[in-house]
Amino acid sequence: MREYIHEYMLSIDNYIAEKKHNNLKEVIDNHLIKIGFFQHERQIHLYVTLFYAVVTLLFLGMMALSLIFLPIAMILTVFLVLYIYHYFYLENHVQYLYKQYDKLKELDK
Repeated sequence: MREYIHEYMLSIDNYIAEKKHNNLKEVIDNHLIKIGFFQHERQIHLYVTLFYAVVTLLFLGMMALSLIFLPIAMILTVFLVLYIYHYFYLENHVQYLYKQYDKLKELDK
């Protein structure tokens, strides 16, 4: 997903930088569809991140009962940090797509 969104953003940046803008309306419509796809992906990752956070907190709480839960809690904590990192990556790039949309609309005027 990271490579896909990065390549797509670069292609839109290159299109905006061009002197001549062919099929601008079509590009804008397609861009809105892609934003919707990436928003959906971001939403799914938010749910997964929240699930990992709840399960991690559960296992951290269970560590008070027994230290046998420590390895699982550590593994879950590592995955939680990675999911949070990935979620914010998606969040920041979707916001950049909004800025690209604004630039495309400026070209349409």
